[in-house]
Formats: sequence, C-alpha cells, structure tokens
Amino acid sequence: MTAATTAVDGLATEVHPPPGDGPFPAVLIRTPYDRTRHRAEARGWARRGFAAVLQDVRGRFGSPGEWRPYRDETADGAATVRWIRRQPWSDGRVLAAGASYAAHCALVLALDAPADARPDAVLAAVPALGAAETAREPSGVERLLSRAGWWAAHGDRPDSDEHALDKALLADPDLLAHLPLTGLPERLGRRLPSWAGLWRHHDRSRLLTRAARAGTPLLAVGGHHDHFTEDTVALWRAWGGPSARLLLGPWGHGLLAAPGPDARPAHRVRLGDLYVRWARAALAGDLTPGRHGALALGSTGLWLPADTGGEPRPQPTRLLSGARFTADPGRPVRSDDLTVPTDRDADRCLLVTAPLARPLDAVGPVSVSLRGAARTPRADWFARLVALTPEGTAEALAVGAARRSAPAGEDDGFTVGLGPLARRLAAGTRLRLEIAGHHFPAHARNPHTGDDPVTADRLVPSRREIAPGSVRLVLHVLTARPVPTDPAEEILR
Repeated sequence: MTAATTAVDGLATEVHPPPGDGPFPAVLIRTPYDRTRHRAEARGWARRGFAAVLQDVRGRFGSPGEWRPYRDETADGAATVRWIRRQPWSDGRVLAAGASYAAHCALVLALDAPADARPDAVLAAVPALGAAETAREPSGVERLLSRAGWWAAHGDRPDSDEHALDKALLADPDLLAHLPLTGLPERLGRRLPSWAGLWRHHDRSRLLTRAARAGTPLLAVGGHHDHFTEDTVALWRAWGGPSARLLLGPWGHGLLAAPGPDARPAHRVRLGDLYVRWARAALAGDLTPGRHGALALGSTGLWLPADTGGEPRPQPTRLLSGARFTADPGRPVRSDDLTVPTDRDADRCLLVTAPLARPLDAVGPVSVSLRGAARTPRADWFARLVALTPEGTAEALAVGAARRSAPAGEDDGFTVGLGPLARRLAAGTRLRLEIAGHHFPAHARNPHTGDDPVTADRLVPSRREIAPGSVRLVLHVLTARPVPTDPAEEILR
C-alpha cells in the first residue's frame, strides 16, 4: 500500500499505511498547522506498523469550510474515527495524537465524542486544552503575547504566517501597547473577527472536569518552560482512564527542539521511539493502572518519578527596595527584561534571599504569600522569581499572577501560585523575588479603572504598599538525595 489522499466528510486527509496487507492500528493527527508538515512523522509511524492518518481541520489548508478554533473538532474528529474503523486496512484500534492545538483535537475526541467514535488511547503533547485555558492564567489574567502571536499567525485564515506578529512588531514596536486590545486586527491590517470572541471564554475547568470521566489511556508530554505546563500536569492528575503517563522535560513549547537553559544531554529523549512503544502497550492493554511518569530535574542529568515532590520550605527574604511602589500601566514591568531600572521611582518590590549554602533541589509548586494594598479597586499582582547565579547571570525561574478586587487602599492578604519547578539550584545562588503590578507584554496590563483589560481605553497608575515582613516565599525542596529513574521505564510500566 502507498500513501493516499482522500476527503473524509469533506476534509483533506492523507493515509500513510505500513507495508503489508494489514489490518493495522491507526494514528490520527488532526491539525490546523498543515498536514503536509507531518509527513515525516507519519512515515515514522508507518515504519513501525501503524497506519498514520493526517487531516487538516475544517477551514485550514486543504480542508474547505469556516475555521472556528475549538468549536468543530469533536464532530469532525468523530466522523473521521468512524471512517477509519470502516476501512479494510484498519483493525479498529485508533490512537488520537497531537501537539498544542492538535492535542486539543485528540482530547475532545476522547472526552466528548459518542462512544463508538472515541479513540482507544490519547497522546497529548504540550496540550492547548481549550480557548479559556490558552487565553488566561488560572487567576484569570490574560495571556496577551502568546495569544496575539497565535491569532496573528493562524486566526481567521486558511493558511498560516508564523512570523506575522514579529513582522508587525518590527514595524510598530508598541503594537501591543495600543488600546483597546480588541483593536489589534486593525493594527495588523487584516480582518480577525474571532479575536474579540476569544476573550469571552472564562471557564478554564470544563475539559479537566470531563477528564475525570475519561475511559482511555493517556500519555501527556510537556516542558517545564512551556506556557501550558500547569495544564499538562493538571490533565495528567485529573485523567480518569485506566492509565495516565506524564513526561515533563526541561523544554519549551517545541519540546526537544526548544531546550531550556537547564537541559542536559541526558534529557534528550528519543520521543518517537517512546511514543510508539507506549502506543503499542496502551492499545494492547499492557500498561499497569494508575498514574506514573518521569520529570527532569533541571541543571542535572537526572530524571525523577513524576510523583516526586519536596517538602514545603520557606525561603527567608530581605527587602531591597520598593515596599511602596507605583504600578504604572504606562510604564509596566516587562516580561522580556530582567533588568531593574534605578533611574526612576520604584515600579516593583524587590526582595532577595541569602546565597544558598549548598545546592538545593526544588521540586514542586512555588508560592508567595503577602499582605499588600492597592490604591485602586482592582489590581493584578505578579510575583516573579529570578535566580542570580554565582557567575553573575540572571534567569527567570517562575512567574505567577493574582487578580484582586478590594476597596482602594484596604490591606489584603493573598497567595500567588507560581507553578511547578524542578530545578537544582547551585550553591551560591541567590533568589530575587519581584512583586509588581504588570508583566507585559506576556500578560495584558490591568488598567486599574475596573474596566476589562481587553476593552479598556484608559490607564491609570496604582500606588501599592507591601508589608515586607508578611512576604513568604515557599519552595518545595527535596530533603534527601533524589531517586533517579529511567523515563522509558516509567512511561511503559
């Protein structure tokens, strides 16, 4: 058999079968990023005995229709699974696989499709769980830069321009600072009607709630430096299927193609081989029940069992400056710059730990609790943790946000979650904690007027006060030598 192109429910579809007569298990990859870019991946699956089915989602590349992100994937995917199971080369077993938006396609197929159209296993890498999950942090704070980049590249068009936002920013470096943010399409110079609708999605819990009722095996793959790390881990923890596996490396959204500064040679996993071995075991029912997996300990060559976690340990800090500061959305703290300006009034509160007396293995969630007051009724509070190494470099380790509404000037106590960390910090490292009102352009600026940050057309500064003695930075720290594991052993057992 040779690769063939067809239409399934009108959608452009390719089948890459293995040698021989079959029947074979199938791998279904539904993507908005051009199915032809996955042909090498499809050939890899085919060489290992799987019929790889590639499909452009509705309205993208070879598939006709209207492109409506996150709206049509369940029905279109279900039609495709039913079609696969009717083919003479199919043995009826289907693995739904994909990365980012394609992982969303696989997940909703497993969780929302009728029983006869559900896949038998799901492989979800750096999963974009849904519109609300990609648009907002758990606190509700808007993820501006990543969403603007994705919508500029892919939104409301049949093809993609991966560098659309970069080109627009070259022409207008202040592009994302213009108000209101709903006016971005006009500044990009093209129609983008779905942009405004994106921000009407607020419910981040729907898919995770449904995941508890899943009935298939799951392999979730992510990176410590991916903006969907927390969602990937939450999916693994919530999954109710017969088995759930997690692989979390020191990578960004591109996985091994985007290693972080803490990646080491031992973290280079042959993902294709691991995916195939897991798929065979999952479809054969050979995986032990329950949740297992492996996570990389950054800055070492170690992999640890995914359920490894340290004990909560407060890290004493001392105030450097900014117990009183001004969060000015006209001059926001930037997400792309770790330099702290010294030529103007404080724009953030700065605290620092003493140098670490010995290496510290931080494995688990990071949090900051504090008491503070904002002179505006609505305020965002960002906490950014930065490692200051003995060599004199600075690296952002974790960032979190809390959105608070309180009477202006009223003392408010709260905790900011900064997400998970899995990192060995060298002796002599100091931790700098920054508490600010903005983290732009990664996140939209709170205008401090009470208006929606996406539709606001006016910004006002917010005077902030923090009680330095109330600030409590907590890391989860391993208190014994870490127990290493092999990621393949954890994924396949």
